[in-house]
Amino acid sequence: MALSITRHGEIRPEVVFELKAQALRKANLLALHRGPETFADLGGLEAVKGFCRQALRGGPVRPRGILLLGVPGTGKSFLAKALGNETGRPTLLLDLGSLMGSLVGQTEQNVRQALRQVDAMAPCILFCDELEKALPSSSGQGDSGVGSRLLGSLLTWLGDHTSDVFFIGTCNDMSRLPPEFTRAERFDGVFFLDLPTRREKDAIWSLCASKFGLLAQSLPEDTAWTGAEIHACCRLAALLGVPVTEAARQIVPVAVTARESVDKLRAWATGRCLSASTPGLYGLTEAPGDQSTPGRRSRAVKTAVV
Repeated sequence: MALSITRHGEIRPEVVFELKAQALRKANLLALHRGPETFADLGGLEAVKGFCRQALRGGPVRPRGILLLGVPGTGKSFLAKALGNETGRPTLLLDLGSLMGSLVGQTEQNVRQALRQVDAMAPCILFCDELEKALPSSSGQGDSGVGSRLLGSLLTWLGDHTSDVFFIGTCNDMSRLPPEFTRAERFDGVFFLDLPTRREKDAIWSLCASKFGLLAQSLPEDTAWTGAEIHACCRLAALLGVPVTEAARQIVPVAVTARESVDKLRAWATGRCLSASTPGLYGLTEAPGDQSTPGRRSRAVKTAVV
């Protein structure tokens, strides 16, 4: 506050945030994200958006957090980063891999120190990406038990912390996470992010076309595309100065290149996860026809609305 008054003659939040970000960088355990993302920049996913707004509205019960499972490129990380700006909370990024130390006991010390810093920053959002890669199992085989102790420390904090910290974890394969990680009272909800519906894809096309300054034009066949692939197509069109229909020839959706993995993931989530797009449990019967059959091509001609 003294530095802010010296620089600007008044107390400004951005100066305090700058000093906090510097302190986090020195510790090298957490990072403070301050991007421009908002929910308005993310097409679809209305159910999980509404859930987060309602949970963080400020009430007598403090929320714990959510776990996001989904197909790669469906907006899991973007949603987590946008939630901070949407609710006015700082977003802390926790990379579990960076907590691993070379000395005996260093990893456990880093975990405890990082979680203490998170509690000190409350109220805030804590975002941990790709959980299944950092926590492949709880056996600890091959690492002298370091992985299992890291997992134990994180599980204890998730279940016992009383600070106003909203945890968001993402993963692409829930079966690789230990079962104790997803039990009741660890999270307020486990959401599945499927391939976007036709309505969601139209919203994403409009947002991306507006972002890259593309004029209204015919859109390519986008069966089984994710939001990331639509964004990549628009970026390539703007980069190369070609129509989006031509840029789309360089896009191969993940639902085609990894069809078996995507089908397995969607089958696992059926009846086990909440749908991120519509209220209630996710079910394959709710998926639109152009998602369940990636090889099917639509005859409809679509246009971007900018």
